[in-house]
Amino acid sequence: MEKQINKNQYSFEKYCYISRWSSYFYQIREILNLKVKDVLEIGVGDGFLKNYIKNNTEIEYKSIDLNENLRPDIVGTVEEIPFADNNFDVVCAFEVLEHLPFEKFEKILKELKRVSRQYIIISLPHFGPPVKFLIKIPFLREFKMSFKIPFYTKHILSGEHYWEVGKKHYEPKKIMKILKDNFFVKKDFVPFENQYHHFYVLGKYFF
Repeated sequence: MEKQINKNQYSFEKYCYISRWSSYFYQIREILNLKVKDVLEIGVGDGFLKNYIKNNTEIEYKSIDLNENLRPDIVGTVEEIPFADNNFDVVCAFEVLEHLPFEKFEKILKELKRVSRQYIIISLPHFGPPVKFLIKIPFLREFKMSFKIPFYTKHILSGEHYWEVGKKHYEPKKIMKILKDNFFVKKDFVPFENQYHHFYVLGKYFF
């Protein structure tokens, strides 16, 4: 597996647009809601999640990334995570799995499940024209609603994303079926503020 992203791509001007900041909020919220003691993040990115968890919580944080220049705790690949089974309360991969061919998707999910004691949180790019409504009237609660218009265009490899939810052959129902075949889906949602990121909070079955 080759490095796809140069460290310079994570500069503020190129990477930290407003909708991405909203995704950070949901990443942190979902981790904290699970009341976990430790977390493994796959893909360091610009390090925002790492810095928040380490500086503002008691959660023990570890990371793995293929790019040593991003200074992960472990240099390695998500295809073969160098940790023992059931090693972390939650394993996270935010906007990572689309960087590998779709044929590897289910195998990678099983690897995430292997090192997790109970939970896995992922987010994936979800293509589709969004429709959003927001109404705020004084003295009344804010009302907002959003949905995507299905538009199953063929995905063209950009040099980074091999596939995206909502493209042809990667319809949302197909992705959900794969997830349900491997986990129970505790929650899935597309944030109102960032219609391009689809979050899935997954749990392991215990028999």
